[in-house]
Amino acid sequence: MSTTAVTSPIDEVKTTPWAGGRSPFSVEYGKMMMWFFLLSDAFTFSSLLIAYGALRFSSTSWPAADHIFQSVPLTSIEHGAPLVFVGLMTFILIMSSVTMVLGVEAGHRGARKEVAWWMVATVIGGFMFLGCQALEWSHLFHEGFGWGKIPGDIKEFFPEGTAESTIYTQQFSNLFFTITGFHGFHVFTGVIINIIILINVLLGTYDRRGTYGMVEKVGLYWHFVDLVWVFVFTFFYLV
Repeated sequence: MSTTAVTSPIDEVKTTPWAGGRSPFSVEYGKMMMWFFLLSDAFTFSSLLIAYGALRFSSTSWPAADHIFQSVPLTSIEHGAPLVFVGLMTFILIMSSVTMVLGVEAGHRGARKEVAWWMVATVIGGFMFLGCQALEWSHLFHEGFGWGKIPGDIKEFFPEGTAESTIYTQQFSNLFFTITGFHGFHVFTGVIINIIILINVLLGTYDRRGTYGMVEKVGLYWHFVDLVWVFVFTFFYLV
């Protein structure tokens, strides 16, 4: 005697356009949620950078980046090397994004050892960037900058022929440490998450699942952090 399987209405996959039974974009739920998170985070960074831009371009005078960022920490170079150190920081972060791309690509091929090596390189790049940022902050603190704090003599930080302003210098200092600190927190969080993913890779978690999708999701976050730095670099160091 044959029996016919009965499917309850709640288990039926809805196929009508608005039934919600299938992703309209053919995107995994976790990846979609990561995009939503990155979009909301982009709004936060945008509001901070827009605030900086509004103050910067409404001011009558503003500290010049190439007058402030002239040193190369851990060397004898204190002046005359504008933006050299931050250029190195930017290169390190961009290269860590490249290693993440290679890790995601290796994950698509199921090459666990390659994924692990590229993840290790990405983590190292993240720590190097954070170390460079800590050195830069330390130097600026030594110069007299900080939250609610500026050097006593600020004339050297303004272009020649421009009147110095303690108010605008303080606004620059506050926003610089707030925005770069917020970005640094994102980098640190990304490094910790990458370490967790690396441990799972070494344990073979994603081989058992049959997919390295988590590596790709974390990669999206890491690329976002790198992209945000491009805007921070442009606003604070170039403009």
